Amino acid sequence: MQRSAILNVVGLTPRLITDATPQIRQFVERNRIARIQPGLPAVTCSAQATYLTGKLPREHGIVGNGWYDRDCDEHRFWKQSNRLMRGEKLWDYLRKVDPEFTCAKLFWWFNMHSTADFTITPRPLYPADGKKIFDIHTQPMGLRERIKKDLGDFPFQRFWGPGAGIQSTQWIAESAKWIEEKCWPSLSLVYLPHLDYDLQRHGLNFEKINPALGEIDSVVGDLIRFYEQRCIKVILLSEYGITDVERPVHLNRLFREKGWISIKDELGRDSIDLGGSKVIAIADHQVAHIYILDPAITNDVRELLENTPGVQQVLGKQEKFFAGLDHERSGDFVAVADFRSWFTYYFWEDDQRAPDYARCVDIHRKCGYDPVELFLDPAIRYPKLKVAMKLARKMLGFRYLMDVIPLDATLVKGSHGRIPDATEDWPVLIGDLPNLPRSASLPAQAVADHLFEHCARGSGYQQAGV
Repeated sequence: MQRSAILNVVGLTPRLITDATPQIRQFVERNRIARIQPGLPAVTCSAQATYLTGKLPREHGIVGNGWYDRDCDEHRFWKQSNRLMRGEKLWDYLRKVDPEFTCAKLFWWFNMHSTADFTITPRPLYPADGKKIFDIHTQPMGLRERIKKDLGDFPFQRFWGPGAGIQSTQWIAESAKWIEEKCWPSLSLVYLPHLDYDLQRHGLNFEKINPALGEIDSVVGDLIRFYEQRCIKVILLSEYGITDVERPVHLNRLFREKGWISIKDELGRDSIDLGGSKVIAIADHQVAHIYILDPAITNDVRELLENTPGVQQVLGKQEKFFAGLDHERSGDFVAVADFRSWFTYYFWEDDQRAPDYARCVDIHRKCGYDPVELFLDPAIRYPKLKVAMKLARKMLGFRYLMDVIPLDATLVKGSHGRIPDATEDWPVLIGDLPNLPRSASLPAQAVADHLFEHCARGSGYQQAGV
């Protein structure tokens, strides 16, 4: 079986393959490239699940980065159990062809308790004293201490938040090399998130994003050389394309104005009572799942959504079927933003009443994705000094709140989730893929077949033409 490495270069699109990415462009010139028509929602967890299963959300169940759990009356965001992604995965199919096949899954999502052979995923520790300690989870468990001894701690604060930068992507790339040298997997799945950060901060402002393009090009070029020197075939893949936005849309605030949101006072701050509300929006970039807990207002909710500036489309039962989103985890409605807008999770009316976690990097507590976490609050006069003082309190063993995130959603200039109008902003599949016509486009669920055929090349499966 062909030994392979699939590099998931998050956010890479044809528009971004420029003079700033000479090594990626050279790779394109000697391989084939296809533009991938993303499914809804075009977000990390759903895209990865579709690529790995060849199924739509109705079958694999990943309707977004988060959803509302009706049984627990709680939102679920950025969960990591691989069991949440239903169905067989790429490596399961390949293992049927070759029982000795092994897979390393490095920082792709749903990476805990996976059937992949080797996995690494971010996983903080939460001691009983309230501290948060950055760490990773590995499979087998013993890899964790070995790789940290050789590479040092994973730079978690460079993986997400105001400090997100190239260091986390570099560490992941080094971990991929480490796994290859120690474990020799048949397939390596490598997640390289760096472009995600500045594209959301700045949109398609090339003057501002060119440095990030150069940085990811350097990492990708280095990995391509590393793998090719070991006779490993490389594929470049991306999940979505990020486009310019200028208007945040606050659906939960609109619901609150109608009296449909239940708010609880918690120590002088607003807390949303999800289960006690009549309708809630679980915001996820340019897509929002709308869960109606009081069926009597269903028509009123749809009418409000359809008349809200920034909402381009409202998917009901029939529309969700055609989009492949008719799954029990999906909202009763799915709102899709127009090309200049995106959805926040905000539900408070006065910033003084915002919950304490709103000004923190807190991806699990918020009932929606929050790209404003990529910024330091510009109202803080000396933000780096404030951060340093809080970290000093942490080192001294005191409790602290890293409340440095702004509440100004207009800071965000790039988003994704809807299907971009221009194919130049679609994700890409690039590699030595004979069955992929040059300049072709293909639906997201077809990617799995091309990955399977690539990895199985030279096996009995390919020779028999089965």
